[in-house]
Amino acid sequence: MSAPSSLKFAANLSWLYTDLPFLDRFEAAARDGFKGVECLFPHEFPMPEVRDRLRHNGLQLVLFNAAPGDWSQGDRGLACLADREAAFHASIDDALTLAEALDCPRIHVMAGLCREDDQAASWARYQAHLAWAAQRAEQAGRTLMIEPINTRDMPGYLLNRQAPAHALVQAIGSAHLQVQMDLYHCQIMEGDLTMQLRQWLPTGSVGHLQIAAVPDRGEPNAGELHYPHVFAELAALNWQGWIGCEYKPRQSGPGGTSAGLGWWRALQTA
Repeated sequence: MSAPSSLKFAANLSWLYTDLPFLDRFEAAARDGFKGVECLFPHEFPMPEVRDRLRHNGLQLVLFNAAPGDWSQGDRGLACLADREAAFHASIDDALTLAEALDCPRIHVMAGLCREDDQAASWARYQAHLAWAAQRAEQAGRTLMIEPINTRDMPGYLLNRQAPAHALVQAIGSAHLQVQMDLYHCQIMEGDLTMQLRQWLPTGSVGHLQIAAVPDRGEPNAGELHYPHVFAELAALNWQGWIGCEYKPRQSGPGGTSAGLGWWRALQTA
């Protein structure tokens, strides 16, 4: 079994180092040894500033989210929504432009919320919109991600499980559309995580992983998931992609994120 120290971890700057202003989190992540970072919505900050922080700190932005609509008004993505096609198209084009400027290879496209009585129509819109977006991503040399999200944290979200996500990617048939497999969400919705990884990683359809403890979404060193086993399994499966640290540090306040990185430091010497 390969050494887990070969795995690549990216700090999610929307979840980590939150005692600092967003633009100051890049330096903090680099200081702790991260080479990659991800975040939710970099479009909310001046692009030249984000680009400069990446370059100054020697960091690669490996993933960000396309604009999800109006988050404050309840939007959680636009891809499956009726009467929002123009806004969805604009969000994709804007995200692809930003990805080029920031040299980011992957963009997470959120599906959106769906009423129980609108499932079939929502899925049809979702597939059609993603097929269009995947063509745009191919032209731009980027890859779009779709992520199953658990219904406890985000009730009503259209995409919740791995199999439908992979079936959708297969149906669209673009190398520029992949699955973002968040192990926290997967454990809550489906469990049996070892077999999930063994089933889906060899397909080549998984483009990005994310981690957090279950159930508290803290550092991956407690709770019902035994991450040393998970990391060893990922190494055995020869996972070469990034693993996003999308968790909420249990210690709040200054230095809380850095203090909680013992799990990662231990891997460096494993």
